[in-house]
Amino acid sequence: MKKIWLVFLVLLLTGWLPACGMESTQTQSPEAYVDLSVRQPLPTLVREVPPLRVAVASVVSPKGTVQSYNDLLEYLAGRFNRPVELVQRRTYAETNQLIAEGQVDVAFVCTSAYLEGSQAFGMELLAAPQVGGETVYYSLLLVPADSPAQSMADLQNGVFAFTDPMSLSGRVYPTMLVRQLGYDPQTFFSRIFFTYNHDEAIRAVASGLADGAAVDSLVYEFAVQRDPQLQKKVRVIHRSPPFGIPPVVVSPLVDENLKRELQKVLLDMALDRQGQQALAEIGVERFVQIEPAAYESARRLVEQYQQEGEGDSD
Repeated sequence: MKKIWLVFLVLLLTGWLPACGMESTQTQSPEAYVDLSVRQPLPTLVREVPPLRVAVASVVSPKGTVQSYNDLLEYLAGRFNRPVELVQRRTYAETNQLIAEGQVDVAFVCTSAYLEGSQAFGMELLAAPQVGGETVYYSLLLVPADSPAQSMADLQNGVFAFTDPMSLSGRVYPTMLVRQLGYDPQTFFSRIFFTYNHDEAIRAVASGLADGAAVDSLVYEFAVQRDPQLQKKVRVIHRSPPFGIPPVVVSPLVDENLKRELQKVLLDMALDRQGQQALAEIGVERFVQIEPAAYESARRLVEQYQQEGEGDSD
């Protein structure tokens, strides 16, 4: 009998003994149930939208550019439903390099920068600002309000402020005026310097830092509207013939669909209130289409300037 109980105990401890008809105390998990009628949306994949890159040539100071163009950049961001990045460089040549390499999608450049870019790498016209019902601008020769000077000849041996080495109104045209007198700027003036934008050139004359400067008429008119005191500090003694207005351009590397969309948005800006406000902030009535022929007089002047040689060092 002891042997029988010993075997029973061994079987019990090793788990070989049957449950003897008793129900197992372990419970089994029910099979997982999937209701196919209940559908959940898949997680949305968030893709980073690349910014629309906008270059503004240094016609005005960087601070002035940000203040003036802020509404325009916000307008473009809303119309394209993507962030907009303002890209600025110190010189017109550096901005042209950005356009040539396709590092910006659209750019606001000066007239001579467009002429250089169209010849060098096929920079393309997109639109042009209309101001006062026209698409032209002028080079204005400025002197301090109390200066006795009446023409460029009276500025001989004075200090002169150029804007940018590539600027039509701020460098090319005044240089040609000096050449007509039989001189070059380096020998005509006692000293020259570059401000690299037009509003700083205006301030240089207004403060007496320079005896004269030549500036973009659009920048000058916009500056005196914002600061009427400037008109009491400077005086215009000469105005050039009209030239094609500084345009909006694109690189030939920019996608054709984007070019068309950009042009349409710019041309339609004047049709809604937000667009009108953005235009007003940069002193523009509307953007219009423009042809390369509008820049022919400027092209001839630049060609003459280049053929005669700069005659001065930067």
